[in-house]
Amino acid sequence: MSQSLHVVCPHCAGVNRVPAGRLAGGGRCGKCKGALFSASPVEADARQFEAQLTRSDVPILVDFWAAWCGPCKMMAPALAAAAAQLEPGVRLLKVDTEREQAIAAQFGIRSIPTMILFAGGREVQRLSGAMDTAAIVAWTRQQLA
Repeated sequence: MSQSLHVVCPHCAGVNRVPAGRLAGGGRCGKCKGALFSASPVEADARQFEAQLTRSDVPILVDFWAAWCGPCKMMAPALAAAAAQLEPGVRLLKVDTEREQAIAAQFGIRSIPTMILFAGGREVQRLSGAMDTAAIVAWTRQQLA
């Protein structure tokens, strides 16, 4: 019998149990029927962020950004490409620090872009500054090794 992982739906924030051996197959949410993984970062509001952080067994890489930030805009395509390489082993979230100021304050975000990697609901590591796809993927995998 394989271990099941809790995977939070990026659409409705419903929690789904997925056998670990079938995680690569993606799957659909039992609640809203949306895809559990889409190989792209998830725009997270406070509710989605909280659910992903506290209910998911999948490590989470969070990009803290803002629409006015030039480096954030330049990094967006690299983050999307990194999501395609890292999912389903890592969920990528984007948190707009202008819209979600309480989350930014909670985690002491002082500069953007800042990425924080979480595993088991706890911060593993953080890094500020724009990166390309290869650097994002390599940094994330190194931190989880």
